[in-house]
Amino acid sequence: MDIADLRDRILKQERRALARAITLVESGREDHRQQASALLESLRESGKHALRVGLSGTPGVGKSTFIESFGMMLTGLGLKVAVLAVDPSSARSGGSILGDKTRMERLSRDKNAFIRPSPSQTHLGGVARRTREAVALCEAAGFDVVLIETVGVGQSETVVAEMSDLFLLLLAPAGGDELQGVKRGIMEMADIILVNKADGALKSTAMRTCADYAGALRLLRKRPQDPEGFPKAMTVSALEEDGLAGAWAEMSALIAWRKEEGHWASRRAGQAQFWFHEEVRQGLLAQLNHPSARDSLAALDAEVASGRMTPSQAAQQMLAQMS
Repeated sequence: MDIADLRDRILKQERRALARAITLVESGREDHRQQASALLESLRESGKHALRVGLSGTPGVGKSTFIESFGMMLTGLGLKVAVLAVDPSSARSGGSILGDKTRMERLSRDKNAFIRPSPSQTHLGGVARRTREAVALCEAAGFDVVLIETVGVGQSETVVAEMSDLFLLLLAPAGGDELQGVKRGIMEMADIILVNKADGALKSTAMRTCADYAGALRLLRKRPQDPEGFPKAMTVSALEEDGLAGAWAEMSALIAWRKEEGHWASRRAGQAQFWFHEEVRQGLLAQLNHPSARDSLAALDAEVASGRMTPSQAAQQMLAQMS
């Protein structure tokens, strides 16, 4: 693969080149990893930055519908929007349905939008392992906003917050015990909570749900990266496209304040450190796939299964062999 040619085509905003580059960074082959690393390094000095928006929520809350309506609104404002949608993978085959692009039919036809579904490949945290690198590719390709849709996550899968400038939590009204969703793990990460489906018979319920979450947010300790009034809860209707402009105005105001106060740069620096540590951890785990390491693991497995060694003793011996 000609990395220099691929780089030039990405900088010229060729969609086919961008799609090919994302496929390259998602590959697990060692030669592809080396090529992907070289490509990302060559694009690092392009100086292009996009607003990275992470979006999480429970299954069925309407994430895809919201992203399509929100994305159409942004492209209508003249912005270029990339959507990286992560689908849950099969535990057996590693594949996924990848239905997000089908669900976002209108947005997929918009010339200022790019949608890329990717399987999570059993990676925890609601995103695929290489989503962060795909975001960097979309930035180099000149997109103004990158929307990162996670799989339907629970209360602790918040890795998307470590690769985004804004973290949106999408919730639905009439979900049972409303305050059951207020868990510190994901609530403390959210910048804005959007109660979707605020239309029709559910509109009044959505208003009450929003008030519940707004009250809960006031009980959380104020974060240094937030101005007065944030994080906040708002109601939106992706179906009727109501409240989207207001949500975008609040996002823009929050980002402008963070840039002015220096929190934007420090957040991205902290995220870079997080992913450096993550790459080190993943690299150490990859060493277990070496033939000699697999043989040692198999031998120690037998010792633990037979009761001749405790799991802790076997683990210490394995780590000592790898050091």
